Amino acid sequence: MDHHSLEAFLAVADSGSFSRAAEKLFLTQPAVSKRVANLESSLDTKLFDRIGREVYLTESGRLLVDRASRIMEDIRDARQAIRQHSSGEVTHLGLASSHHIGLHYLGPILRQLVDRYPQVDLDLQFLESEQTLDAILRRDLELAFITLPVVLHRDLVKERLWSDPLCFVVSHDHPLAASQRRVRLNELVQFRAILPDSTTTTFRLVQQTFERHHLPLNRCLAVNYLETIRTLVASGLGWSVLPQRLLDESVAQLDIEQVQLMRQLGVIHHRQRTLSRGAQALLDIARRAL
Repeated sequence: MDHHSLEAFLAVADSGSFSRAAEKLFLTQPAVSKRVANLESSLDTKLFDRIGREVYLTESGRLLVDRASRIMEDIRDARQAIRQHSSGEVTHLGLASSHHIGLHYLGPILRQLVDRYPQVDLDLQFLESEQTLDAILRRDLELAFITLPVVLHRDLVKERLWSDPLCFVVSHDHPLAASQRRVRLNELVQFRAILPDSTTTTFRLVQQTFERHHLPLNRCLAVNYLETIRTLVASGLGWSVLPQRLLDESVAQLDIEQVQLMRQLGVIHHRQRTLSRGAQALLDIARRAL
């Protein structure tokens, strides 16, 4: 089954005539008849009943019409995509981002991409870390801008784009907020923590810090949205760590003795996937923005 035969079949089905189909395709009638005959032979079924000068679809022919139409549409889409890529156009890009990166880093980068390629259709999804990695592995998305995990699946590639300092924070009426000295990490053990889910890279970074000092981590709430964590901390429900750029007057920053936390933010893509022109362009913009 080849697309030329399908094209001839659809032309005959649409016009109800081999001669009219030939005119439409700028072919001779014998050429159209041969293509349809080849298709019938490859499928081992009759697609048309010929009654006088008119032709009518058989049951098999009717079953093939919709499927053949979709196949031809896919072929046209593929050709268009390849032509656009060859000509330097970018029309579609599927990517994922964490909420934090989407809110504080990604906007100016995407703006430059859209300015460069006004016709681009962006499919931006905000997913949890595990969902994001699964989507990249399944090749549902090309790029993911997330907090970079230390351990990564062998089929994935990561690239650091930004360093994101993390700060310990409490409410202004918290007992530790009034301290005029550096606070020791073991003092936090006495209070509840509000941290992201245990599957996140940020939680693991905090957990490993406490483990290195042989201290337990007393977690009160698991909340994955950093802006929500900031609000809960400001309400006095516990302490947390927040990216430096999220700090405002609603929380008080603690100076923790001998502890400095830093997470790495960046992009992940599939090792074996050839990145589209749009993905390559976005990566180039992100790198130059550093």
